[in-house]
Parts: sequence; structure tokens; C-alpha cells
Amino acid sequence: ATDLAMELLYLAEANVSVTGELRALAVRLDGAHRQAREEAESDTLTGLRNRRACDSMLARLCREGAAFGLMHMDLDYFKAVNDTFGHAAGDHVLVHVAGVMKAASRAGDCLARVGGDEFVMLLPEMTDPLGLRGIAERMIAQLKHPIPWQNGECRISASVGFVTVGAEEMPDPARVLAEADAALYAAKNAGRGRVMQADYPTDALKLPLADAG
Repeated sequence: ATDLAMELLYLAEANVSVTGELRALAVRLDGAHRQAREEAESDTLTGLRNRRACDSMLARLCREGAAFGLMHMDLDYFKAVNDTFGHAAGDHVLVHVAGVMKAASRAGDCLARVGGDEFVMLLPEMTDPLGLRGIAERMIAQLKHPIPWQNGECRISASVGFVTVGAEEMPDPARVLAEADAALYAAKNAGRGRVMQADYPTDALKLPLADAG
């Protein structure tokens, strides 16, 4: 009886030990999974989200009928920076732009680099045109300042197009992006360094209340 009790005690201790190891392994696997997902959805240069993460969040917001604002920003004269100073300087500028975007955003906003010098901001529950315009104009104003690089200065500007989506509209994500894209290129065609708005689902482009450029 004593030997049986000891064996049962040893089995119980072994079970506790194995259970603890399995839990620790599960925690490590979950952490590795989270890290892998984070890396798969991040832009390695700027630390912002990438197009995949942006598309995923946009699809979710549209599917859930959430209200949100979307900004599409493109850098002006960025090619001249690469041509004049090299791609290292271009990377330096992109990191600087990411910092400006982070400073202008809130926790919960999705900031993404979706192309070489193209960026998207997804702002849940932010549908006030004046508020969105104000955010865009502040970023544009900051990006007008020369960006020091070694013995020179990189000079760029930014053009922004934005769209607002109301609650329960549940629009097509591709259409929302197309509206913001059209507003962006209208801003570029109007002289660059400014912001324009397109209201989903209309096709009308609105001139800025105040010239940001």
C-alpha cells in the first residue's frame, strides 16, 4: 500500500510538471505566432503597418459597418531626393515621414506604408471633415520643412486625399480606396502640397477650405 501511494504521488508530481511544461510551451508558441504575424504585417523600414495589414483592417471596418476616415498620402519630389542624395537619404526621409504620421495619430489608428512613398491612415470613428483636414494640413506643413541629411537637406512636400465613411454604410473597400486615390491625385493636379476630400459614395471632389500648399 505504501509503495502504491508513493507511485501515485510520483505520477501526480510528474503530471503537474508535464502540465506546466505544456502550458509554458503553449505560451511560447503563442508569442512566436504573434511575433510572426506582427512581422508579416509590418513595414520593416518605417515600423508602420504594410499594405496587407491596411487592407485587412479596411475590410474589417467596412464589413462591420464602422464609421471611419481614410487618408491617402503621397510624397511630392521624393524621386529628386533619391536622384540627388541616394536611396539611403530616401529611406531617411521615409522614416521621418513615419514619425510625423505617428505624432499626428491616435492609439488605434492604422498607419501604413502601402508603396514606395505612399501612405494610408485609417482612423476609426473619425469622420469629421474639418478634423481630418486639420490632421492632413498639419502633416503637410511639417513635411515642408527641410530634412537634414549628412551635409545637405532633403526637401519634399506631401499631397493628401481623404474620404469619410459613415456608420452602417458597409461600403466596398476597393471603392473607398479609389475615392481617396482620386482625391489625392486631384490634390496633386491642383498644385501639390495640399489636401482634398472625396465623400463616399459620391464622385464629387471638394476643394480644400483653406489652401494647405
